[in-house]
Amino acid sequence: MSIPTDVVTPPPQSSSPSKNPFHLALVVTNIKNHIPIVLEMENVQFGTWVELFKIHARSHKVLYHIIPPAPGREKKTPETDDEQELWATLDATVLQWIYSTISGDLLATIIEPDSTAMEAWNRLTNIFQDNQNARAITLEQEFSSVRMEDFPTASAYCQRLKTLYDQLKNVGAPVSNQRLVLQLVSGLTDAYKGVGTLIRQSNPLPQFYQARSMLTLEEVGLIKMAATGAQAAMVATQLKDVTEPSSYNDNHDSKKNNSRNSAHKNRNSYGRNNRRGQRGGRRGGGQPSLQANTSQWQSPPPPWQ
Repeated sequence: MSIPTDVVTPPPQSSSPSKNPFHLALVVTNIKNHIPIVLEMENVQFGTWVELFKIHARSHKVLYHIIPPAPGREKKTPETDDEQELWATLDATVLQWIYSTISGDLLATIIEPDSTAMEAWNRLTNIFQDNQNARAITLEQEFSSVRMEDFPTASAYCQRLKTLYDQLKNVGAPVSNQRLVLQLVSGLTDAYKGVGTLIRQSNPLPQFYQARSMLTLEEVGLIKMAATGAQAAMVATQLKDVTEPSSYNDNHDSKKNNSRNSAHKNRNSYGRNNRRGQRGGRRGGGQPSLQANTSQWQSPPPPWQ
């Protein structure tokens, strides 16, 4: 059987797979979309920041650049130039993630020339985990003094307690769920005493997230009650404004009628008195009343008369 001469035989494939320089970590364009918080010294959120960073690094297969792998799971050391270049590129990418998610003060503290991502990571860990006893005392005092009246909403109050709870755990002084819930109840305002009593009398105590849900639902109910009361007061004010002009018109009309009646009575009384005076003048043969009334306006005689 003859083979057609117009069929081109493909070249033999190489037994070694082609190298693909693509890596998931190199696709990330804005790390803040994945780690939305900024690590600061004043507002300590180191535990939350670490957890978010580790999740992101693990999902992009670069966790070994900040945390050494467990024994027996070490990665192969880069040998070829391409492998070493890719490792250096990925390490620089992770280091850039670290620098982009911390405050300017922390950046100035940990930055070093030719630093690796793991070295920067360890410096941050040392900053936030040194003097743990002193930090635990400060956090414990703040945790015990948190009050709901210092926060605009119930959610903000609960979030502050949860943040302090996480920070105490990070410095080696963890707080139990029981104490967290009791502290939540003890700092409530008078408006929330009812739900606070319900939480305190529960046996066993609810989890913190359940107690938080009860508080937020109570807050929604209080807001609705306040809105209903304000609406009722507004309606009452509008009704009062509508009825007041009618009352004013009635009083005004009554005053006008009284004034008209009084004027009418005065005219009638004047007419009767005038007619009586005229009749009296005719009976006396003249107009004595008119003369008597006009005589008082006559000028007195001159003194030389």
